[in-house]
Formats: sequence, C-alpha cells, structure tokens
Amino acid sequence: MMYPEPMVAPMREELTRLGVQELRTAADVAEALGNAKGTALVVVNSVCGCSARNARPAVEAALQHVVKPDQLYTVFAGQDVDATKAARAFFIGYPPSSPSIALLKDGRLVTMLERHQIESRTASEIAADLVAAFDRHCAAGVA
Repeated sequence: MMYPEPMVAPMREELTRLGVQELRTAADVAEALGNAKGTALVVVNSVCGCSARNARPAVEAALQHVVKPDQLYTVFAGQDVDATKAARAFFIGYPPSSPSIALLKDGRLVTMLERHQIESRTASEIAADLVAAFDRHCAAGVA
C-alpha cells in the first residue's frame, strides 16, 4: 500500500538526517550496490509502527559507534517498490521482510536482521546487534 508522501516523509527523514542515502529507484540500487566495494548498511524502512519505530532509532544509536560501514543506504518498503525489490535481490537466502537491516561487504550479504529480530526488541538491543556486526565486518584490517 502506498502511503501519502507527507505521512512517510518524517520516517524517511529519521534516516536521511543521519547521512543515510535514499535509493528511490532500481537504478539507484544498481548504481550503489552493483559494484560496491567495502561495507554498506542497507535499511529497509517501513511504515510498520510495531517494528520500524525501534529500527530507525537503533540505526541512529549504532551509527554513534566508532566503527561504521563505509556506505549507508535505505529503501522504503511499500513506497519505493522497485528500489526495495532490487535491494532485496542482494539479501540472498532471506524472504522479504520489513523493516529489515542488512550489512553487505563488497556487495555480498554478511549480516541480516529480519523483522522478527527487530519487533518486540528495544532500539538498544537492536543497536547492540548492529554494533557487533560493524565490529566483525567493518573494522580496519578485517578480511
């Protein structure tokens, strides 16, 4: 279901104000992730209040950590449909889930937090999972 842009704009802004780049089209995703080098966080944003309300603050908290991904991206499920489908093509082995948070390294999925790992958890618990993934995959010298 497409929601009116004024309704979702604040949800988009929660991430973009952190420097997370929106990928609004399949072409945007292909350009950003197609030949990506280094690490990239991809947040599948969502209107879903039960899960997304903690996912976005979790991303914000995790990005305060000294070790972070090289690139930060977001697609919006149910809004930017083609971009979301294109991003999910990188999430091999995982069914569509929103919200969800993926960490890719050189275009390959290395960590995935699905909706069931986000809902019913606090932002700080989700952020701790992200920080652990950043330390494992984004730290200098990590192969």
